[in-house]
Amino acid sequence: MAAILNFFSPPASVSIQLQGAQRTIQVANETGGTDIVPLYLGGDAVSGIVAVNVNAGKKLEHAGIKVELIGQIELFYDRSNPYEFTSVIRELEPAGELTNSKTYPFEFKNVDKQFESYAGINVKLRYLVRVTVQRNYATNLTKEQEFWVHNLQPTPEVNNPLKMEVGIEDSLHIEFEYSKAKYHLRDVVLGKIYFLLVRIKIKHMELSIVRRESTGS
Repeated sequence: MAAILNFFSPPASVSIQLQGAQRTIQVANETGGTDIVPLYLGGDAVSGIVAVNVNAGKKLEHAGIKVELIGQIELFYDRSNPYEFTSVIRELEPAGELTNSKTYPFEFKNVDKQFESYAGINVKLRYLVRVTVQRNYATNLTKEQEFWVHNLQPTPEVNNPLKMEVGIEDSLHIEFEYSKAKYHLRDVVLGKIYFLLVRIKIKHMELSIVRRESTGS
C-alpha cells in the first residue's frame, strides 16, 4: 500500500522564502487565529528564494517554472473571481527535467504597489508571491506566500478643523467641531459639541466611532 501511495504522490514539493522585508506582522486568518507575514513598504523590492525539492528516487518533468508577484482584490461573496490589479511574472526555468533539488533566487523591483493590504468584513486586498511548476500530463505544482504592504504618507500640510451640523428643524440644532479633518490611526479624536438650539427634552446622548466598509464599482 505504501508503495502505491508513493507512486501517486507528487515527485517534488515547492517552498518560498521571502527576503528584504521591513519586519513581520501578525494578521488575522479565516480560522480565527493569526498568521505572521512579511511587511514591505510600497516602494520596496520583493526578493527571495524558491526551492524545488525533488523527492529521493524521483524525477520532475516540467514545462517551465515561473514566479509571479500578484496584487488582487477578493470579494468574500465571489472569491472564485478575484480582481488582479498587479501581476508581474519572472521565468525561473525553461521546460526540462529535474533529478535533484534546486533553488532559484528572484527579485521584483519597481513593481507598483499603490494599494495597502486590507482585510475587512466583505473584501480583502492582498499581495502574494506564487510559484508554478507547469506539467503537461499532471497537475501543476503551486505554492503561494502572502505578504503585506504599507504605504506611508507624509503628514498633510493643511489639516483644518472640521465642522458638522445636525438637528431637527426648529427643535434641535447641534454643531460638532473636530480639531482636524484627517487623523492618524493612533491619534486621539478631540472636538467640541455645541447645542445651538434645544426645544425638546434630551434623555440620552452618546458618541461613537463607526468603521464603515463599502465595496463595489
